[in-house]
Amino acid sequence: MTRGDERLTADEAAHLRLLQALEHRGYDFVTVTPESHRRVVARASMRQARDLRGVFGWSLPFEEALVGAELFALMREGRLLQETASGWKSKVRVSRIRGRLFLHSAFPTDSDDSVFLGPDSMRFADFIADELARCPGITRMVDIGAGAGVGGIIAAASCPAAIVELADINRTALSHARVNAAFAGIQVETVESNGVDRIEPGFDLAISNPPFIFEEDAPAYRQGGGMHGAELSRDWTIEAARKLAPCGRILLYTGSAIVEGRDALRESLERELPALRCTLRWRELDPDIFGEELEKPAYADVERIAAIGAVVEKAA
Repeated sequence: MTRGDERLTADEAAHLRLLQALEHRGYDFVTVTPESHRRVVARASMRQARDLRGVFGWSLPFEEALVGAELFALMREGRLLQETASGWKSKVRVSRIRGRLFLHSAFPTDSDDSVFLGPDSMRFADFIADELARCPGITRMVDIGAGAGVGGIIAAASCPAAIVELADINRTALSHARVNAAFAGIQVETVESNGVDRIEPGFDLAISNPPFIFEEDAPAYRQGGGMHGAELSRDWTIEAARKLAPCGRILLYTGSAIVEGRDALRESLERELPALRCTLRWRELDPDIFGEELEKPAYADVERIAAIGAVVEKAA
């Protein structure tokens, strides 16, 4: 485990200073879906970055003079520069969610250690903030599959006295999460864990935004498994419920495939959670996301993919 920002590596310390410098410059960017990003950067006007949003948002090639000596030095120090035939490119993007900047992977996010952040992260953050406005007294929380740390960092703002653990199997994700937490002034512990495996029992809040897309050859960071991608969401929720403290709560944000009007993920959790002394509250936050997936053979029988906010509560 790593606690707080005291043990940032030299690279991570440079990443933190980069975020601070971008904040000082008033940098702002909202990350879109991969499909929208692909469409935008395919335009002739997007061949080369013209400002910091082009560099750290749209992942476009740029000339050193565009970012200036300070930012370029921080990128070099943090090993965030990639040299291409068209110019330099940043290995990271920086995006704002609920007023905070977050470091995550550059586009395209197609490597096995990519750290994704986008519209789902924004819905996840809003869901957490809404639910935790009515959830006082949290002493220990875990973010399962934390990625860039958005969930845990947003939750910590509502529960300042809680111990915050960010868990992920991806070491690059944990590195970015440590930097993002340090930038937000949040003390965290990071845990290298495959789902809930290495998380100690007894937490009173678990939050999670698991991968929920089914793709046979997808990188690990976005492979949700069977049930049209819902398998990982089900398994993490059940395992978290087993380790949840009495009166504890799980906040799950995920996508669920609807087939002939039925939600298999909801039905599975409704069957399995009562045996663990848990109740389930379920709502669709968006009825139709990632519609492009429906063109793939694995989704041939799916009507839509819904964004879900689920709340699991354990009895005393």
